Amino acid sequence: MKKTVLLYGLVGGVLIAGLRFVEYRFLVLEHSLEIYGGIVAALFAALGLWLGRKLTRPRETVVVREVPVEVRVEVPVGPFERNAERLSALGITPRELDILEAMAAGHSNREIAERLYVSENTVKTHAARLFDKLSAKRRTQAVQLAKEAGLIP
Repeated sequence: MKKTVLLYGLVGGVLIAGLRFVEYRFLVLEHSLEIYGGIVAALFAALGLWLGRKLTRPRETVVVREVPVEVRVEVPVGPFERNAERLSALGITPRELDILEAMAAGHSNREIAERLYVSENTVKTHAARLFDKLSAKRRTQAVQLAKEAGLIP
C-alpha cells in the first residue's frame, strides 16, 4: 500500500510540476512585457506615494514667546564730569567734541552741519579725525568708545 501511495504521489508531483512549467512558460514568456510594465508601475506608484507623503507632511511650527525680564541698570548719580586728561591725551579739539556729542545724539552729518553752521564736508573731516583718534571704524563704535573713556555722557 505504501508503494502505491508513493507512486501516486510521485506521479502527481510530476504532473503538478509539468503544469507549473507550462503555466510559467505561458505567464513569463508570453506575457513578459505586461509583467515588467506592472512591476515598473508598482515601483513608480510606491515612489509617488512616498514622495507625496514626504512633501505634504505638516511642518514643524516654532512658537516664540516673549517673556518679560526685569533688568536693572545702574545709572551714576550726579552730574557728568568729563575726563579732561583723556581728552587732552587723545588730542580731541572742542569742535570735534561738539561733533562727537551730536553724533551721540543721533544726528546725521547734514543735521550736524546745519546746527554748527559748517559745511557737510567739514563735519565729515572732523568725524574722520575723531575715528582716527578713537581708533574707531564706525560712528556707533566712536560713540561707545567715547562714553567708555568718559568724554561724553
